[in-house]
Amino acid sequence: MTTTNETQGLNFLQEIIEEDQRTGKHAGRVHTRFPPEPNGYLHIGHAKSICLNFGLAQQYGGKCNLRFDDTNPVTEDTDYVESIQRDVKWLGFEWDGRKFFASDYFPKLYDFAVQLIKQGKAYVCSLSPDEIRAYRGDFTTPGRNSPYRDRSVDENLDLFHRMRAGEFSDGQHTLRAKIDMTSPNPVLRDPPIYRIRHVHHHRTGDAWPIYPLYDFAHCLSDAIEGITHSVCTLEFENRRVLYDWIVDSLVSGDRPYQYEFNRLNLNYTVMSKRKLLKLVTEGFVSGWDDPRMMTLSGLRRRGFTPASIRDFATRVGVSKAQQLIDMGLLELCIRDDLNEAAPRAMAVLRPLKVVLENYPEGQTETLEVQNHPQKPEMGTRQVPFSRELYIEADDFMEEPPKGFFRLSPGKEVRLRSAYFIKCERVIKDDAGNVVELRCSYDPATRGGNAPDGRKVKGTLHWVPGNAPVAEVRLYDRLFSVEAPDADDAKDFTTFLNPASLQTLRDARVEPMLADAATESRFQFERTGYFYVDPKDSKPGKPVFNRTVTLKDSWTKEQGKGK
Repeated sequence: MTTTNETQGLNFLQEIIEEDQRTGKHAGRVHTRFPPEPNGYLHIGHAKSICLNFGLAQQYGGKCNLRFDDTNPVTEDTDYVESIQRDVKWLGFEWDGRKFFASDYFPKLYDFAVQLIKQGKAYVCSLSPDEIRAYRGDFTTPGRNSPYRDRSVDENLDLFHRMRAGEFSDGQHTLRAKIDMTSPNPVLRDPPIYRIRHVHHHRTGDAWPIYPLYDFAHCLSDAIEGITHSVCTLEFENRRVLYDWIVDSLVSGDRPYQYEFNRLNLNYTVMSKRKLLKLVTEGFVSGWDDPRMMTLSGLRRRGFTPASIRDFATRVGVSKAQQLIDMGLLELCIRDDLNEAAPRAMAVLRPLKVVLENYPEGQTETLEVQNHPQKPEMGTRQVPFSRELYIEADDFMEEPPKGFFRLSPGKEVRLRSAYFIKCERVIKDDAGNVVELRCSYDPATRGGNAPDGRKVKGTLHWVPGNAPVAEVRLYDRLFSVEAPDADDAKDFTTFLNPASLQTLRDARVEPMLADAATESRFQFERTGYFYVDPKDSKPGKPVFNRTVTLKDSWTKEQGKGK
């Protein structure tokens, strides 16, 4: 990720780091971390954080750790751990052996908690979780001291040791920091730092019946790893005082500092892992890697490239201001990337048969077609041409309106890299549907130009009559409204877009696509950019996922009703 915007200068995090290096803070070190909780697959919002943390470390000659915040075994799974590692590597970043887990530090974190108790800064509270919430008050009501707040150090140590030994049931006791129940910031009203949970952990098994909460584990994990700049999103800004209180209480010498930036919010989607999980578990999508999902695995399966995601992360920028990014920017980034890199191909998604009545029966010729019109170095390919072929059904109208430059009765068009053809007759079925066109071709126009200089306005893509059948999946935005989770009175799934997936099982593709390698990308001429599905595509039975249309058709369609 290029973290410097050349036209706007440094972002505020770069300014902080450069000032720290100038003054010798942290002895000039830059050490960041990306700390996901392994309770779901990463989404496009995480990509911004990944690119930012790894990008800052790269830019300033520092290091970036990958650390899993695995302190809540109820929601965590090794599948999520593995998927996160795949996503980070796919984006192009390496942690160079610096992969850690908060669970690596469970013994140290326990010792830190004991130290806090001995300092008189933590106590075991026997209120229930509901009672704790009630005692803490809210932004208008001050908190009240727990009746257990003044337990002696020895009693607290004894209870905490017994919590560790598994003597108590879930929720029976909680270890809380002793700060200030009258603080105007509810975060400082004796926050819980350890809770009892008799749950199997995916790494430590049943060794621990108690688990540290995020606020306690995160800042101390930063300190243990020597992190200098702990970068997180703005929702943690009001918790920075707790971060500082814990670190200042327990860490001496060089210590980490927390800095907050604006999280990525994208329209026409949801960015909550809880809501993404609901889409998966309740069957609204086919899985975490459904190409309609804004998970990195979903975007990867749809055909997005790492370069396009990194470009997107750079373009959205880094600041303190909340932002809502239009989906069109993400689509622009992948279009820009694939326009340069994707070879062209021809595919007919909704085939309409064409018979060239004056073309010799039984004859087949090969036509040379460019793989990329602006990049001759990408070479050419041979496409067979014969008496029968297919065009898009939408490229024909029996009674065309003004401005329709495609095929209609008596009208002449160009077939890409082939010939001029003219529609002579229309064949219909018993229901009156057009099923076949009888046309003529001009043999003098081979290659797409007429020796007599006549011009045609329409150029159509096509495939030969023996073209392989392929399955094509047309993906669109998963939700039909910009903010699907903004209405608290309605479940966000109410706004799912019923047209987010159209599956075409009888599309026709040019022969070379029949055995296209999985994960290959192509621009289907006049249609969009497509990706060979890595799961379902097989040699001879290709499956293509539409990554993005050639133009922003969604915005255009939405504007029609205004």
